[in-house]
Amino acid sequence: MKAFIVEKYGKDGLRAADVPEPTVGDGDVLVRVSATSINPLDKMVRDGEFKRLLKYKLPFVLGHDVAGIVTRVGSAVRDLAVGDEVYARPRDLRIGGFAEFIAIDQDDVSPKPKSLTLREAAAVPLVALASWQILVDRAHVKPGQKVLIHAGAGGLGSTAIQLAKHLGATVATTASTGSDELVRSLGADIVVDYTKEDFSQVLSGYDLVLDSVGGVNLEKSLTVLKPGGLAISVVGPPDAAFAKQLGAPSFLGLIMNVLSRKIRKQATALGVRYQFFFMQANGTQLRELAALYDNGQLRPVIDATFRFDQTLEAMAHVEQGRTAAGKVVISMTPDHD
Repeated sequence: MKAFIVEKYGKDGLRAADVPEPTVGDGDVLVRVSATSINPLDKMVRDGEFKRLLKYKLPFVLGHDVAGIVTRVGSAVRDLAVGDEVYARPRDLRIGGFAEFIAIDQDDVSPKPKSLTLREAAAVPLVALASWQILVDRAHVKPGQKVLIHAGAGGLGSTAIQLAKHLGATVATTASTGSDELVRSLGADIVVDYTKEDFSQVLSGYDLVLDSVGGVNLEKSLTVLKPGGLAISVVGPPDAAFAKQLGAPSFLGLIMNVLSRKIRKQATALGVRYQFFFMQANGTQLRELAALYDNGQLRPVIDATFRFDQTLEAMAHVEQGRTAAGKVVISMTPDHD
């Protein structure tokens, strides 16, 4: 089958290749990929940023989002059948959405939202799961709380705004001038144009900040939290809990604590909390999220669609910051449907 594989770590490490179709285990489903989408995590994994923690065996197929049709099921598979239209974020060490076929553990798969095309569904799994796990599982967002979501027009931000609003929060976001109308349509109550204003000078008393920018932006985010408030970053620095989540040796947890010591110290001085977040595959949660898409509570935001043979161009489009809003999708079908 045709696929895009990482044969070496680094910017030039991704290339097209012919590889064998994946082996289907007893608890797996084989999915013919209809569409996939690009996430910042694809670049990070391609570049080897997590190679000490996620020990992929080179070469491997890249791609963390999948929407497609089940073509085979393992002997132990329940609730899924050949012909089902599904979507998934395959678990770490079993990714591979940039390919014609992928074998996925049944526990990571869900029927796709009925209201979405396969192309639209491909834009959803990683960002929707991350939003759910941050807002529901980690932060326990409740009605009336105040949530700041950075980069509201991005793939994660545009999803998190909608989910936070659905949970009853008052939602603020940072965005550029041209994205104001979009993020307000998604549910943002307060929009700070980061090209004109410093959010830390105009916002205060927030229960939660979701940071996808890092650096100084994360440090400033601590200052807008109320006492006991929580800043969660998806770009780091990582902490010991991340190493534990991945089952890494204890010494790596110590290293992670060193890497995050500065930001954790700043948080403690302000009476707030900091956590790093790395999402996990979860088919059960995707089923719950599918209902929210079908009920109109959530909708995908898609920036552009590329053909499968344009996967390298699609990656460059994202890396060069040319994405105006939402996700970049890669479609296996010529009509992108």
